[in-house]
Amino acid sequence: MKKVEVTQTAGRKLLGDFAPEFARLNDDVLFGEVWNRNDKLSLHDRSMLTVTALVSMGIIDNSLKYHLTTARQNGVTKTEIAEALTHIAFYVGWPKAWGAFNLAKEVWNTDAKVSASGKDAYQQTLMFPIGKPNDAYAKYFIGKSYLATVSDTQIPIYNVTFEPGCRNNWHIHHAAKGGGQMLIAVGGEGWYQEWGKPARRLLPGDVVNIPAGVKHWHGASSSSWFSHLAIEIEGENTKNEWLESVSDEEYAKLK
Repeated sequence: MKKVEVTQTAGRKLLGDFAPEFARLNDDVLFGEVWNRNDKLSLHDRSMLTVTALVSMGIIDNSLKYHLTTARQNGVTKTEIAEALTHIAFYVGWPKAWGAFNLAKEVWNTDAKVSASGKDAYQQTLMFPIGKPNDAYAKYFIGKSYLATVSDTQIPIYNVTFEPGCRNNWHIHHAAKGGGQMLIAVGGEGWYQEWGKPARRLLPGDVVNIPAGVKHWHGASSSSWFSHLAIEIEGENTKNEWLESVSDEEYAKLK
């Protein structure tokens, strides 16, 4: 899995002329070196520590909002940030936590405000339609998914689209003979994982072959829409067994 590199240019853009040495330390040392020591602490954990430090000092302005936004991009979930702020409120002060919660709500509730426009913009990048809300299977998904029929003759093919953060439950395709499923990623960025194995990042053009009997899940990354074609492999006595959901804690570990 590729390592995510943190880059920062705000120091030079805002203070490069006035305080070039401070700008260099900010961009190259703090962000360029310290934040990129992923073998010591993950980006997820560094974000949680940074938010805690800022709230402890009473910094609840745009600096905190920037780091809350970064925390979400680094996989910190709404559940995690709410619990973290509740916990530190008892140590750093109730008013500070209230101020932090106001900013956190703006960051983690963004999808509710822009989901329609985000969906329309994403559709422009696809050669297949997103389709309609996948209501028939909604109880087996965390987040919202969409379904469009690409072909219903010879070989049934469906385009399944996941909003950012959406994923289906662990499940198994059963068959007495043959069976299974093939996925072809066609847009955005997503994940596929088999039980007991590391998650695999999916980008357009990637193909996943899923034999019958293999427990797995698939869905979008936390910061991107994702679409794949789902092709059911012909078999005897085929059926789908839906299992437990992929928890926020499991999902947040994906990097």
